[in-house]
Amino acid sequence: MKKWNILGWLTISIGVFLGSCNQKKPNNILVGAALQHYCVQKLTDVIVYDIFTPPVASRIYVYANLAYYEALKPMNSKASSIIPSLKGFESLPQTEAGKMYDYRLSAATAFMKVAKALVFSKDSIGNAEKEIQLQFNELDKDVFDRSIAWGETIASTILKRAGNDNYKVTRGMPRYSVFKETGKWLQTPPDYSDAIEPYWKLIKPLKMDSAAQFRPAAPPAYNLDKTSQYYTELMEVYTVSKQLTKLQDTIAHYWDDNPFVSEHTGHLTYANKKTTPVGHWMGIIAILCGDSKLDDLATAKTYALSSCAIFDAFISC
Repeated sequence: MKKWNILGWLTISIGVFLGSCNQKKPNNILVGAALQHYCVQKLTDVIVYDIFTPPVASRIYVYANLAYYEALKPMNSKASSIIPSLKGFESLPQTEAGKMYDYRLSAATAFMKVAKALVFSKDSIGNAEKEIQLQFNELDKDVFDRSIAWGETIASTILKRAGNDNYKVTRGMPRYSVFKETGKWLQTPPDYSDAIEPYWKLIKPLKMDSAAQFRPAAPPAYNLDKTSQYYTELMEVYTVSKQLTKLQDTIAHYWDDNPFVSEHTGHLTYANKKTTPVGHWMGIIAILCGDSKLDDLATAKTYALSSCAIFDAFISC
């Protein structure tokens, strides 16, 4: 019996040892701003998979990036908060004086908590969050737990605003009615896709006073007279489309804002998922921050402010 007890304890000990080995830090340590670039890329992957439209994608990015910056900000006492200059947010909580935090862990936690609340594929975000936490498994437990709690607190504040920005209201509105009138927008073959976010102007902006503050100029009035502005611009687009270079075609498809592109070959139809223009802008921001050698905080602020501008721009247009 003693022999079996010894063998049993030995088996358990080996299991615990192997388990602890699996908790070691991964080889690809995310140093500095690389942590946020990783977070944003993981979110982009999920946004593509979940097929969010560009306006909705802008909403997900802005709340997640704001959460990252605000959770990271206390690492520099001279850094200022962005939230007070935006509309609809409650006052942000404060960290505990004299307590230690790892604000990078807090920022990643805040980002992932917000992202998880706003996407469909929550398991993918959860897995990414676990991978990030492994980067910090050598922290003192109290510091680790306190840092996680701070990130979750910031995420909760950000999500309160997200819950009151009219997004849920627009989900319950009727589908856009197509008017079969000359000059009105119609669904086009072969997919006859619905209008994208026809009620987006009702979303509460972050910085603008309303969607009307920077109202875009109206498009040319429908007029097929060959001397009209409408006809001139129409023919310009048509002519270019007939003589596209390979590079122009590549650029056009790259910036195409349809996250779900249907391909048609004879009677065969299949679809490809693709990155939205908002996702492309996140990639451009990552490149610019890297080339400029910005530190964690400057990178986070760049992501946050750029995301705010993109979010309000969609509401305006």
